[in-house]
Order: sequence, then structure tokens, then C-alpha cells
Amino acid sequence: MSVLTIAGASLKRMLRDRVAAFFMVLLPLVVILVIGATVGGQSTPRLGVVPATGPLAAGLVGDLGTAGGLRTTVFDGEPAARDALRRNEVDAVLLIPAQFDETLASGRDIRLPLLAGGFTGSGQAASQAVSAAVARHAKTVQAAAFAAAEAGGDLAGRLPLATAVERVVPVVPVTGEVVNGSSDILPAGFTYSAPTMLVLFVFVNSVAAGAALVENRRLGIHTRVLAAPVRARDIILGESLYYLGLALLQSALIVGAGAALFGVRWGDPVAAAALVLTWAVVGTGAGMFAGTLFRTPEQAAALGTTSGVALGMLGGCMWPLEIVPDAVRALGHLTPQAWAVDAWTTLLSRGGGLADILLPLGVLATFAAALLAAASWRLNRTLTA
Repeated sequence: MSVLTIAGASLKRMLRDRVAAFFMVLLPLVVILVIGATVGGQSTPRLGVVPATGPLAAGLVGDLGTAGGLRTTVFDGEPAARDALRRNEVDAVLLIPAQFDETLASGRDIRLPLLAGGFTGSGQAASQAVSAAVARHAKTVQAAAFAAAEAGGDLAGRLPLATAVERVVPVVPVTGEVVNGSSDILPAGFTYSAPTMLVLFVFVNSVAAGAALVENRRLGIHTRVLAAPVRARDIILGESLYYLGLALLQSALIVGAGAALFGVRWGDPVAAAALVLTWAVVGTGAGMFAGTLFRTPEQAAALGTTSGVALGMLGGCMWPLEIVPDAVRALGHLTPQAWAVDAWTTLLSRGGGLADILLPLGVLATFAAALLAAASWRLNRTLTA
């Protein structure tokens, strides 16, 4: 009972700390939202169109408006469209030349300028969707031109007939399937930000919570507890249980919010639960070790947080290790964060299960055992001195 009492008392003190609650609850969700939205790459590309007069130009605008994978906005002129592109209100702008109808009616080719803000994922997706829509419209125009040449009339007059016929003609769909399409990088969007921020914040907040252990020593709380019939190992187990509960609470918050608010699918439930638990034990060891390492709560909060963020950056929580040089990737795998991110990548990008992440789990368990052993030894020396 004394072990649970020690853990419960520490947990209650933490829950009354509003600053700690902010860093545990609100900040991780905000960072997940910001990073997930920034690296999403999943939203529908936004296209601005500057139209021209004439039925052929109007038909192209209509095809763009009904094209799948595009959100189309029509602007009155090129300056307004360029302003919207600079303000990132659209991903690309298509300029339809004023002589569009006349050029097509004469049988000549015409160029359609497409303005983009750079080689971004959304800009490239908009370009591909525009190319497909223009190709469909060109096919309709060619059919109308053929009908006008064979049956008489003009191109604009035959365009409605060609459009109507196109809608009823059967098409042969072509589908693509990626073979062995597993990725070494987490998927974009919230499926990237949620697991990486879980790895980052569970570790950072556990290390920062080492300030509580330093405060207990400074105030002599452990000394007073030892005056009761409580053994030193009970205090060690109680503090360990507190840090484990803290890490599991934050993990549950991020996993639950990721699924409920951001639509994150965490992969195989057994494997994900094993990974979350193992990482929580790593955080437990890191938090306790920090509590025995620093001399003041301010050191634990400041230096612990800084070191946790630095390890997170080195371990791939901020960017995929696949995009860095081999030497940096090897250095990153000296941290437990890199192995945790590797395990999440296996689960979420490759559809792996528990058997597929046994190596990362084993490495993480080794980190956890080493940190817990070092923390327990140092804390025991302090209690029995």
C-alpha cells in the first residue's frame, strides 16, 4: 500500500500544477495540429481560373469545375488571381487567353499558362489535375471539330452535341496498384505528427517531471517518509510507478485525441499497445534518472526539456531520418527516439504487426532497463546515505 500511496501523492501534486498540465495536455495537441496541417499534403488542390469569353473557354472552365481532385475559384482578372496566389489562397492559377476560342476554331494550338507558387506538393497536384481536365476538354473539342467538318456547321455549334455524346459513351477505366509500396517514412499529415509527437512529448515531459523528484529530495520528503515503516525500495517503486502512470496518461491522451480528433489509425492494436507501454517505461527511466542527476528543480525543467528536444530532433521526431546523411542517421539511432519512430513507421507505413517490431522493442527495452537501473542505483544511494 505504501508504494501506491507514494505514487498517488506525487501524481496529485503534478495534477495541481497548471504549467505541467499545459505542457502535458494542450501543447502536444496544438503541435500535432500545426505539424499535421503543415506536412499534410492530403488536401484537395485549390485552383484559380481567369476565364475568357466564348463557349469553348466556358466549356473548359466547366470541366475544371467538375474535375475530381480540384477546388476551382474563378477570378475576374489576372491581378486578383495573382494576389490570391501570393496570399496562398490558391495553389495554382490557370490563365485562359482572350483569343482561346478563335485560336481553337482556326485549328491552331494554344498555350495555357499555369502559375504556381513553387514546386510544392499541392502545386504539382493541381498541375496534374489541370492537365487531365484540359486533355478531356481537348478531346471534346476535337470531336466537335470532326462533326463540324463532316456534317457542317461551326465548332461552337457542334460542341454541345460532342459534350452530350461524350457523357453517354462508355469508358474503359484504368486503375493503378502500387506493388510493394511500403514506405520508410511515416505517412504525411496527422499520421506523421501524432506518433512522432507522442515519442517526443512523453520523453520530454517525463524528463521535465524529474524536477518533482529533485523537489522531494530538497524538501526532505523522502527522509520524512523513511521515518515511517517504509523501505527505500518502496520509495523507488513508488516513484517509478508515478513516472510510469504519468507517461501512460500522456500516451493515452495523444493516442485517443489522435484517433478521435485527427482520424489517426494506430495500426495493429496489440503491437501499438506494446510500443506505447515500452516507450512509457523508457520515459519512466529517463524521468527518474533526470530526477537523480540534477541538483535543482529549475535545472531539471530547463536542461531536461532542452536535452529531450535535442534527442527528439536527432532521433527523427522533427523530420524523417531517411532524408538525412547516413552518418547522421547512424548517430540518431544511438537515441531511443529513433528506434521508437522506426517502430511506428513499420506499423503505420508498412502495416506491420508485433513480430515486425520485435527488434525496436528489444532495443527500447534495453534503454529502459539501463535508465531504470541507473536511476534506482542513484536514488537508493541518496536514500540510504
